[in-house]
Amino acid sequence: MSTHIGAAPGEIAPIVLFPGDPLRAKWIAENFLDDAQLYTEVRGMLGFTGTWNGHHVSVQGSGMGQPSMSIYANELFDSYDVQTIVRVGSCGGLTERVGMRDIIIANGACTDSGINRTRFHGLDYAPVADFSLLRAAVEASEALSLQDRTHVGLLYSSDQFYTTRPELTEPLVAHGALAVEMETSALYTLAAYRQRRALSICTVSDHLVTHEETTSQEREQTFGDMIEIALRAATA
Repeated sequence: MSTHIGAAPGEIAPIVLFPGDPLRAKWIAENFLDDAQLYTEVRGMLGFTGTWNGHHVSVQGSGMGQPSMSIYANELFDSYDVQTIVRVGSCGGLTERVGMRDIIIANGACTDSGINRTRFHGLDYAPVADFSLLRAAVEASEALSLQDRTHVGLLYSSDQFYTTRPELTEPLVAHGALAVEMETSALYTLAAYRQRRALSICTVSDHLVTHEETTSQEREQTFGDMIEIALRAATA
């Protein structure tokens, strides 16, 4: 048993969907998985295992930010031998190239975090997605006729939700960053180190250019298209 996940050995599937919000994890389990069973509620970070189209799948809340997410990803990889993690999160649009509720499949992630700088002794490591998952997610979006509002591109994983320097994102946008969130860079790094598969799929829940936003309930319960893509990609 790990420190922060109260599951017994064998209770977590090799495939894990990984939302930040534990209540989104509960919603996913109740609406997408058959026979879902709660395996942890330690610190309120809910985790469930069930089946989807005959595949054993778990869904585990990760909390917000790279430090919290890293705790759960490390324990899933090390203590429960998870092979595939697909983050299903929300993000803030940084450019008018993406619209509200568009879906971003992250091929890589920029960051302002010091986590990777510490890990790589000041070198700039470029965290990228697992290509097999990336390709399967794109194919899933096409099969679901969602390609018109699905984008493949860079996310910006920030350590600050309430930044005092919004102008710092401008060069990132100029170099292709589509949206900001808080987890993907560290997730891709950990997966690479453990030689596991990881992908982030995020729905635009807020927009920093148009200032549109969704409610907390909408973020929790209305991003079903993203979940369908993630399930199809993870089990392909």
